[in-house]
Amino acid sequence: MSKTILVTGPDLDTSASRLVAEHGYETVHTPAYADSAVISDYAVRTGAVGIVSRMGRIDASVMDSAPQLRVISKHGVGVDNIDLAAAAERGIPVLVATGANAVSVAEHAIALMLASVKRLLPLSAGLRAGLWEKPGFAGRELAGETLGLMGMGSIAQATGRMARGLDLRLVGYDPFASDAVFEAHGVSRCGSFDELLEQSRILSLHCPLNAQTRKILNAAAIARMPQGSYVVNTARGGLIDEAALLDAIRSGHLAGAGLDTFAIEPPAAEHPFFAEAQIVVTPHIGGVTREANARVGVEAVRGIFQLLEGQPLAPERIANRKLLDAARAASMQKEGQA
Repeated sequence: MSKTILVTGPDLDTSASRLVAEHGYETVHTPAYADSAVISDYAVRTGAVGIVSRMGRIDASVMDSAPQLRVISKHGVGVDNIDLAAAAERGIPVLVATGANAVSVAEHAIALMLASVKRLLPLSAGLRAGLWEKPGFAGRELAGETLGLMGMGSIAQATGRMARGLDLRLVGYDPFASDAVFEAHGVSRCGSFDELLEQSRILSLHCPLNAQTRKILNAAAIARMPQGSYVVNTARGGLIDEAALLDAIRSGHLAGAGLDTFAIEPPAAEHPFFAEAQIVVTPHIGGVTREANARVGVEAVRGIFQLLEGQPLAPERIANRKLLDAARAASMQKEGQA
């Protein structure tokens, strides 16, 4: 069996690399944002038994090129770049590093909110251009406003804890979270996404991207939000209909947005968001801190070795667990009929 772990990206934290070496393995890295053909080529040449997924898509073609592949471990929690069904059909678990980057991403969500609401970037640019915009300026106070959390996972929970320190009222929507999660974090539960939209002066997105959530924040959804509200997205760009968001900003229905993710990454150089002063944008780096990289990298690698060594994994660590169970059941039924 190969002793190689393939990392789809140019780096991995030294603590994670050290853990790989301690297990007698080595890492091989693809270029940043390599396409499936390039990742497949690396998988063939290295014979990798595990993949740490950072950048680029891992689809069925990658898996078929690597019949020795035993496990895919996401460097984080967003698995929209991995074909979960294809992995399950091939008996490959897809692992996630649940909670490892929650604090860093939550801090970034709060920073985007503050930068947007307090208009920090246009004010800074104006001052550097020789303007003194204090006369006639009227800012907004955040205390007492309502922050809506779409999703109640570990990142949303951390965001809520920080937001409470700013005296924000918290509401949330997550059909998969228990009442106990909402109660533990002081978040009023909304019965529907529409209810969340209607109550949110600031909406922060913390849900996965899938067929049900793609472009969930579309023109109709934005129209339900209060006039002059804000959107923050540190999850996945595909959650937002970017054209609808742009129209809402230009019309004044939304007062601003803070976005760390785009529908296509990297975005085109002429992306229309770049021309809007009310939109604060960053290059999907909310979870890219030294501290989070170390935790996420170690968790991603540790998960690979736990699986390879037959150690138990918490069910929530396996992103395609239900699909794997269904694939196994179908296979057993087929064998029984043979």
